Amino acid sequence: MVQKHDHLRESPSQTAGPYVHIGCTPNITGIDIYGGDLGTSLKSGPVQGKEIIIKGIVYDGTGTPLRDVMIEIWQPDAAGLFPSANETRGTADPNFTGWGRSPGDMETGEFTFDTVKPGSVPWPDGQMQAPHSTAWVVARGINIGLHTRIYFDDEAEANAKDPILTRIDHQNRVPTLLAGKTDEGKYRFDIHLQGPNETIFFDM
Repeated sequence: MVQKHDHLRESPSQTAGPYVHIGCTPNITGIDIYGGDLGTSLKSGPVQGKEIIIKGIVYDGTGTPLRDVMIEIWQPDAAGLFPSANETRGTADPNFTGWGRSPGDMETGEFTFDTVKPGSVPWPDGQMQAPHSTAWVVARGINIGLHTRIYFDDEAEANAKDPILTRIDHQNRVPTLLAGKTDEGKYRFDIHLQGPNETIFFDM
């Protein structure tokens, strides 16, 4: 029997493609309507802290790069502060937006973020989280955007105490959340949607 509800129901999910780039990153398709895609740069001027570049590719279950993918990241500045009126721990870097968006390269599928190494932010109980960025993945065929985190493999001490990483039952999968340092200021974070190296995704 169908029950009556006095509240609005959740809207059904809908795949993001194939028009996600036209709506969100039109310049990569050759449509110049904004004079530059929103989220292309997380920096509006000289920033504080260590500047880094994160690159990666999203792979499907067969190991094939997705070339129509789009990634968004959110993160604090180098001091662990967000550009929010509700931030009570200090004033965030005015030249750092904390939000970025990158389409996959149409040939290789590679995404790129030119950002800063994020600082630690507190968990609700006061313990500090390891430096990380939150990532959101959308592409054709993905009905609900996938949420994950980008930690850094050169933050071993902080990672070992992180309240999220330490709660993962299968600790052998923690490396799927670690961006590997490839050079000074450069990190690699590949995302696997399925398969033996499947990235951990979070129910947000």
